[in-house]
Amino acid sequence: MDQEGDLVSEAWVDYSAHSKGQFLDDLEKRLKVFMLRCVKVCRTLPKDYDAQHFGHQLIRSSSSAAANFRAVRRGRSQKEYFAKLSIVLEELDESLFWLETFVFTEIIPEHRLQELMDEGYQILKILAKSRKTASD
Repeated sequence: MDQEGDLVSEAWVDYSAHSKGQFLDDLEKRLKVFMLRCVKVCRTLPKDYDAQHFGHQLIRSSSSAAANFRAVRRGRSQKEYFAKLSIVLEELDESLFWLETFVFTEIIPEHRLQELMDEGYQILKILAKSRKTASD
């Protein structure tokens, strides 16, 4: 977070000129940055039980998405790649659920999380397309 309390935004990336290795490196970085930004959000939460509970869930799911993406890159077969990528998608989608929950429960105003949620949905769409391509 910067001095104003807003979350740092990530620029949109055009992957058309990237090699597969560059594409995977960039996605791994984006997932790590997404996780870090989620951790920073959680550090600002009130000490209320619900806020802390949702925060712990967000840290767990966002860190799981980033960690499991590393495993995706080391998949030994196409089936293993597909299965591990499915886990990343599930954990990333859960992270977005917890971010939406902060807004829905009025713990954090939507404008403070919008860029982070947008980044999460962009990554989710990219990974979903990658999984679809892997299954074809």
